[in-house]
Amino acid sequence: MTQQELNKLGSTLWAIADDLRGAMNADDFRDYMLSFLFLRYLSDNYEAAAQKELGADYPNLASNPILTEEIREARSAYQKLVPTQQTPGAGRGYVSPLTLWYAANAGDVAEFEKQMRRKVHYVIEPPHLWSSIAELARTQNDFLLQTLEKGFKYIENQSFDSTFQGLFSEINLNSEKLGKNYTERNAKLCKIISKIAEGIAQFSTNSDILGDAYEYLIGQFAAGSGKKAGEFYTPQQMSAILSAIVALDSQEPATGKKKKLDKVLDFACGSGSLLLNVRKQLGQHGIGKIYGQESNITTYNLARMNMLLHGVKDTEFEIHHGDTLLNDWAILKEMNPAKKLLFDAVVANAPFSLRWEPNDTLAEDFRFKSYGLAPKSAADFAFLLHGFHFLSDQGTMAIILPHGVLFRGGAEERIRTKLLKDGHIDTVIGLPANLFFSTGIPVCILVLKKCKKPDDVLFINASEHFEKGKRQNRLLPEHIDKIVDTYQYRKEEERYSRRVTMAEIEQNDFNLNISRYISTAKAEEQIDLQVVNAELVALEQKIVASTDRHNDFLNELGLPSLPCVLRE
Repeated sequence: MTQQELNKLGSTLWAIADDLRGAMNADDFRDYMLSFLFLRYLSDNYEAAAQKELGADYPNLASNPILTEEIREARSAYQKLVPTQQTPGAGRGYVSPLTLWYAANAGDVAEFEKQMRRKVHYVIEPPHLWSSIAELARTQNDFLLQTLEKGFKYIENQSFDSTFQGLFSEINLNSEKLGKNYTERNAKLCKIISKIAEGIAQFSTNSDILGDAYEYLIGQFAAGSGKKAGEFYTPQQMSAILSAIVALDSQEPATGKKKKLDKVLDFACGSGSLLLNVRKQLGQHGIGKIYGQESNITTYNLARMNMLLHGVKDTEFEIHHGDTLLNDWAILKEMNPAKKLLFDAVVANAPFSLRWEPNDTLAEDFRFKSYGLAPKSAADFAFLLHGFHFLSDQGTMAIILPHGVLFRGGAEERIRTKLLKDGHIDTVIGLPANLFFSTGIPVCILVLKKCKKPDDVLFINASEHFEKGKRQNRLLPEHIDKIVDTYQYRKEEERYSRRVTMAEIEQNDFNLNISRYISTAKAEEQIDLQVVNAELVALEQKIVASTDRHNDFLNELGLPSLPCVLRE
């Protein structure tokens, strides 16, 4: 599918969302829309794997999908799994091949599901497949809502070897925003799901396409969420820069990408798009395991769905719901150096200048003890130190932060100074203003390493390199490539990038304000006064000659001459 077709699919789904959400705000409807897209992905992937597994035994409905004798026989078995309304015409539509196979091969189901768990890592029972749900919606079945509830619970607790409890906790199928009673809510869900099914049916929907459509919709919902968008979405442009940087060899970036990253961490992962971008850089087998942490329950669920929807198996990622600053994730509390979890890449777009509550206990925390606590007014350095603590000696950390971390005094100055003296800050990248949905302030990217070869700091001022947009400014591919290329080869370019010695940084009291090291002012053009004078004299002579000629015409017409001001 081309980018144009993908955009069309995304805009089709967005138009459906905009048309159907009714009394719901965009944030509420987002959870329904994305969950149904997620169910569609899981179902398509599962049915494709089932067809491959069963081979010739997989029922073929291509010749006659409507009420064959085989379907009639399977109907009674199917109704034990999900009831159907007994109204004229009910139950005469499509029945999934897996429904037929389950009905005809009850004794083999357990072994089949065991194989599916081994190969695709999950199981979905036939009544809960998207094709079955969409058919219930198309026929306006009275039991759609009940079936969805059962399906969501099954996926949360039984589909995967890992439990995904609460995966659909933010989707209230009994919300009054869907309707005042069960009948109204069921009818509303029928309408929503039918429209989504019709919209998706126009396009090819392999797993990559559905994953990209999911990302598109997250971006669209973020665009309409204003400041809330910062809670769950890092614009793809910034994700592309961070992921490209951490994928490069940490000691010798010029040699290119690492072959593999064993572990990658995003401790404020939002919907997971930044982690997925790192995976995209190295391919689906380029990362051993993905780790993410997210405090917002809705966004945490989005991230888990997003991983699965992009083909990341449940054994290949771990997303934790909890508070990063309090470090309430058990696996990150290991004190034994031999067992301590360290990461080859750490990426983050943490909340900007979040107020927090530092205390004596946190002052003794192993993450902060050597550096001190970030001030109550801004937790930026607390987030940075958290991620940096878990960075391996051969790893790279890239984090998006507000510009204030570069120059603010007090506790932040002390932390910044120690990081610089210890040789951990590798690169400072200044980005344009108004790139985020949630804030218009300009931001920077700090690249940190525990062991870095250069004894200088690379400054990149990309603040003037962007395309201006109506609502947000945009970084074009050439802008992103220039930033990454400058970092990779540690290039210097007038008014854009410069390698600055530690001696000069120390002379500036360890202030990292980019304007101190890279001037963006354009040199004033030198003016040659003799040349300007000659031009003025020539102009005066031309004026006098033109006036004399004009007066000659006036004299011939018997009219008075005009005075020449240059002769007075």
